[in-house]
Amino acid sequence: MPRLEDHCWSCSCASRVESKHSSGANWLASKAEEMMSIITSVLSNAYGSLHDVRTANLIRRGLVLFTVGAFLALVLNLLQIQRNVTLFPEEVMTTLFSSAWWIPPCCGTGAAVVGLLYPCLDSHLGEPHKFKREWASVMRCIAVFVGINHASVKLNIDNTVQLSLTLAALSLGLWWTFDRSRSGFGLGITTAFLATVFTQLLVYNGVYQYTSPDFLYVRSWLPCIFFSGGVTVGNIGRQLAMVKSATI
Repeated sequence: MPRLEDHCWSCSCASRVESKHSSGANWLASKAEEMMSIITSVLSNAYGSLHDVRTANLIRRGLVLFTVGAFLALVLNLLQIQRNVTLFPEEVMTTLFSSAWWIPPCCGTGAAVVGLLYPCLDSHLGEPHKFKREWASVMRCIAVFVGINHASVKLNIDNTVQLSLTLAALSLGLWWTFDRSRSGFGLGITTAFLATVFTQLLVYNGVYQYTSPDFLYVRSWLPCIFFSGGVTVGNIGRQLAMVKSATI
């Protein structure tokens, strides 16, 4: 009988020890799950806040590019209207600053798209653009672009081929002076092609017209203006992206 009692007592002690071990393991597992949930929550909140900051910066950059593009389009289009390079119907000439109302928002939207694409393409290609990355260079690029547009209506060259070649050389000089990147050249060419096709469609449908068209319905130097404009807006977009990334 004493041996049976000792055996029963030892069994009960062993079961208690096992229950204590199992309860301790369960407690550790619950604490580990709690810590993992806290870490996951913190990381998700941090990622969400970082995503919100990047989205807000993207929107701000787009608004700045839209404003710059709309303003430049309004000023440069007035220059062409005053020099009788472009002709609009009389009913649209009574609008703001005697210009068609849709030109600033269309050009502003195009500037926002192109300006946001430039740094994205640089990041995708793994070729960060570091050539003349300062605001002074960007302002000089804008001044040269305005000068090229001004030259397109001021130069008294009867030979349109010679005028187009001169503006093409100036546009390539702008790219070489302020950009020199493959992505900038490629996007500039793409911008010039798409914008020229869009302008051809507008003129074809009678929205407005060019005096003395020599390249289907437009002037042959127009792609040069779009190319230099794309490079200029791209430089602005790159500089804005660099400033915003430094503030994150």
